[in-house]
Parts: sequence; structure tokens; C-alpha cells
Amino acid sequence: MGLQEIEQRIAKAEAAAGRAPGSVRLIAVSKVQPEARVTAVLEEGHRNFGENKVQEAAGKWPDYRQTYGEIELHLIGPLQSNKTRQAVQLFDAIHSLDRPKLAKALARIAHEEGRCPELFVQVNTGEEAQKAGILPAEADRFIADCRGLDLPVRGLMCIPPLEEEPSLHFALLAKIAARNGLEGLSMGMSGDFEKAIALGATHVRVGSAIFGERTAG
Repeated sequence: MGLQEIEQRIAKAEAAAGRAPGSVRLIAVSKVQPEARVTAVLEEGHRNFGENKVQEAAGKWPDYRQTYGEIELHLIGPLQSNKTRQAVQLFDAIHSLDRPKLAKALARIAHEEGRCPELFVQVNTGEEAQKAGILPAEADRFIADCRGLDLPVRGLMCIPPLEEEPSLHFALLAKIAARNGLEGLSMGMSGDFEKAIALGATHVRVGSAIFGERTAG
């Protein structure tokens, strides 16, 4: 499919939803993609990328930044507490703030480092036992606690259950964000990003539709 087609589809979805052009940020999810594919997207001029693992990102993005200049890097996978400092140093945004222990670690390390990435609270909208994220009923309190730690909470993130209609989960996330005065909505992936844009997504995370299927797990 490729980058240009995804950008065109995003523009059409923005227009259909009555939203301003460019109001949705496309995060190209480059995890476990071959270097040639990532380089090709960089050569096309794209500069917003998402990674799932701190270690993988640390192994490649400093070199890409040296070659291609300013790149906005988003952590969209789970963050282990022992990787927090490295994540704060490397990423511009973290989309997986999902527990009090991590919030406290981020607050402490951000104070020590003198910087903090933009933060998105991950909400487990499907209340799935195997999935990370704050439960919807606990989201308001957790957001308030994060603000009490002076953390720069920009918005919310969700990953809907595979077997359910994603729009229901996108609408729930938007409702939680609105009542907490949050503008950022990180929701929508390769198969459903247009539905997410219709319901207010500000960041969509698209991997396989840009790069092709992943070659590793």
C-alpha cells in the first residue's frame, strides 16, 4: 500500500469528519521492520515513527537521527520500569503509561533528566485480563494522580479487542478524554484508522499498511 496512499486516506478521513487538514498525526510503526523499508519511508520525508521496545529503538534511531535530522519517536509498546530512564532520553512521546509504579518512575526520572516525553495514558477499554492499561472506571483517578506528579499527560491510548467493533472503544476513549480535558487520542491502526479519525483520533499508529507485513515477531 505504502506511505502516500495512507496519507491520502488520512486526508480523506479528516475531510469526511469535518476536521482540519493535518489534524491527525501519522505514526509509522517501524518495529521489527528491515532497515531498507524504514530507510525508504525516511527517504520519502516521513519523520514520525513508533517503536514497541526501548532496546530495539535505541539500537537504530540514534543513527537515523544523525543521518536524517530531527525525527519524532513514539514508544507505543509496554514500558518496563527498568527501561524508564532510557525511554525518557530517547522518545518524544510515550503512549503506554499504564500503572502507578510507572507514573512515579517517570516523574522521578523526568525531574532528574530535566525533560519528559509527552505522555498518553493507556486505557484497557475492553477490560481484557491479558492486556495492559488502566480500566475505564479507574482512568479519571489515575489521570488526576499523574497530573499531581506534574507529568505532561497529553492524551489517552487504546488497543481495542480484535473481535469487537473498534468504534465502540474509540468512542469510549474519546469520552474519557473529553471529561478530563485531554486533547490527544492515540487510537486506530492499519485496519481501522479511518474509523478512529471519525471519532477524534489525533494520532494513528500504522505499520503493515505502510511497510508491509512484519518479518519478525
